[in-house]
Amino acid sequence: MEKQTHFFFAISLPIETKLKLKEECSIIKENLSFQRWVHHEDYHITLAFLGSAPNDKLQKAQKLVGEGIKDQKSFPLQITGLGVFGRPDSPRIFWADTYKEKRLSVIRDIVFSSCTEAGFQLETRPFKPHITLARKWAGSAPLHASRLEENNPFMDCPLKFTASEVVLYQTHLDKTPKYEKIAIFPLEGE
Repeated sequence: MEKQTHFFFAISLPIETKLKLKEECSIIKENLSFQRWVHHEDYHITLAFLGSAPNDKLQKAQKLVGEGIKDQKSFPLQITGLGVFGRPDSPRIFWADTYKEKRLSVIRDIVFSSCTEAGFQLETRPFKPHITLARKWAGSAPLHASRLEENNPFMDCPLKFTASEVVLYQTHLDKTPKYEKIAIFPLEGE
């Protein structure tokens, strides 16, 4: 039986940023217990999750995304905080937050509308840019919000990087790292 695969568009992170996040996570892991930590090569900011995708729709989405972002410039981002999704005391997802950047929202809107035009039905929740670091709380006691602040290495010194490409990724659940770059859409230099 063939394994189901999924696709998504995302902002990729530079390797230096991924390595710095990996370093910080090795320290955070000592104080915050999650079942599965994301491989550093898989760090990204999701723009549109497509799920399983028929090839014709995928091709159309790639064409539209490429056309839509062709004149967009690269832009600075910074990681400033930590957060969770799910029940606050026993979260499903632990993530790093990015400082609100208008150009990230513009890129996301272009990608989202391109995918919708290509025939994909996408999640309609408000866009919350983040980088997933770990999944499934495994602590013996509930997680208290104060522990996120206490373990935030970015509070006084944000981790800065340049968003320079949008990537179409394919998921391989049986591999580590599990995300493969299928297509790259560079943003123009500033």
